[in-house]
Amino acid sequence: MKKTILITGGAGFIGSHVVRRFVNKYPEYLVVNADKLTYAGNLENLADIDKKENYAFEKTDIVDKQSVFDLFRKYNFDGVIHLAAESHVDRSITSPDEFVFTNIIGTVNLLNASLELWKNAPEGKLFYHISTDEVFGSLGAEGYFTEVTAYDPKSPYSASKASSDHLVRAYNHTFGIPAVISNCSNNYGPNQFPEKLIPLAINNIKNSKPIPVYGKGENIRDWLYVEDHASAIDLIFHRGNNGETYNIGGNNEWKNIDLIILLCKIMDTKLGRQDGTSERLITYVKDRPGHDARYAIDSSKLQGELGWSPIPEFAVGLEKTVEWYLANTGWLERVLSGDYGRYYEKMYAGR
Repeated sequence: MKKTILITGGAGFIGSHVVRRFVNKYPEYLVVNADKLTYAGNLENLADIDKKENYAFEKTDIVDKQSVFDLFRKYNFDGVIHLAAESHVDRSITSPDEFVFTNIIGTVNLLNASLELWKNAPEGKLFYHISTDEVFGSLGAEGYFTEVTAYDPKSPYSASKASSDHLVRAYNHTFGIPAVISNCSNNYGPNQFPEKLIPLAINNIKNSKPIPVYGKGENIRDWLYVEDHASAIDLIFHRGNNGETYNIGGNNEWKNIDLIILLCKIMDTKLGRQDGTSERLITYVKDRPGHDARYAIDSSKLQGELGWSPIPEFAVGLEKTVEWYLANTGWLERVLSGDYGRYYEKMYAGR
């Protein structure tokens, strides 16, 4: 193989789209997917490429230092695309320790393993760390996050990601590990775990259950279609400059309540319901502690330097997402029941 690439968290929502893209687009690469297979890691997401010769899966906990070092020695990686992370803000409020271990200690373990492997020949190597716009805190009614916006994390999740960003930059500066970072806005699309807003709402609408909306639904997010994110990661990995940060946004700001109303309209059409039926399911609930008001990404650097652009119409991406969930009810049922975990036992037990 021309290169051996480690993708951490490759069985998760974003990671599975990145793994599939690299496996299919670069047959000369060996793509190694390392995932702990926690609640959000689902190997069914990659069933279509599971048998490809340039794909390998390793069940790995990045918090386990020895396991990480053993993995690096086994494969002699040329590059790392680090997506593995605890990422749900609500979970970080109830269980912050898990976010500290996975997002900080796990990243340090990967950095130290990269340092050991590449210290004598770093040329042609790359540690690519995928982060979030939430490290920047919250915006007012105007302005955008840029690559030089000061960090101001507000939740245990965003604080743990901010810490990992700083560590990647420190290893790049102090030890010379070739590294890039990208900070993305809210992702949506197929295979997203149904605790997140859009798949949760799709499932509840389908089953005529209440759609929970925090506060008055006025919090604003910039939504990025997951396949657009995967294409940006591809570009940055291959053409990004060492030591640089790139923001990835959808140029697509929506208030939560407006997003839900649009989703209700799409669902009514797809399910053959009378217009307005699903909107009656909207239920306002107590706001989340420390809920950031607005996120918005300026991705002009990525667009100008590398020629990337996101899907132009949110309704197009949202409709594609709805169609996927309605066509893959079995996937959703297995995720909700926990049965998706059996895929690993079926496919990998005893290997």
